[in-house]
Amino acid sequence: MKTITLTFAVMIVATSALAQSTTEKTGINSLLGVAPKTDDFVKEASMSDVFEITSSQLAIERADAATKSFAQQMVQDHQKTTNELKQLVNAGKVEATPADTMSDAQQSTLKKLQGLQGDGFTKQYQEDQVDAHEDAVDLFKRYAEGGENPDLKAWASNTLPALQHHLELAQGLAR
Repeated sequence: MKTITLTFAVMIVATSALAQSTTEKTGINSLLGVAPKTDDFVKEASMSDVFEITSSQLAIERADAATKSFAQQMVQDHQKTTNELKQLVNAGKVEATPADTMSDAQQSTLKKLQGLQGDGFTKQYQEDQVDAHEDAVDLFKRYAEGGENPDLKAWASNTLPALQHHLELAQGLAR
């Protein structure tokens, strides 16, 4: 029994240390509270921004007044974080390439959202925003606490309060 437990523990440590891309993608890093690798963080953060901007632009067209106001703030704030991340990369402070597309899951969520109108759209957008911001807060918190790159850690730490505020706003809308 001790051998099996030790083997399992070694597998978890090896997986989180050597294959963080896979474990970040599957959510294992999040469950274990492990900071993502820099490449993974930059990719996840930039894909999140693309999703936030694209879905929020759609909400500006289709949602109720309160949700439109929230969506306008999301577009503005996530364009800002996109630009800040690109500046860190362009200045040579971060060696990673931001994504300019969404993940497959985000594309699927957006496609579902595009098929909705009225109250159905508004409710789904609000739920999606809660989910997206829970993920973003978790991602940024883990990198701010244990990331590899000091400049990116500082940026994640400075950006985290705004994302936590976005989550609170999204939760308020979804009630």
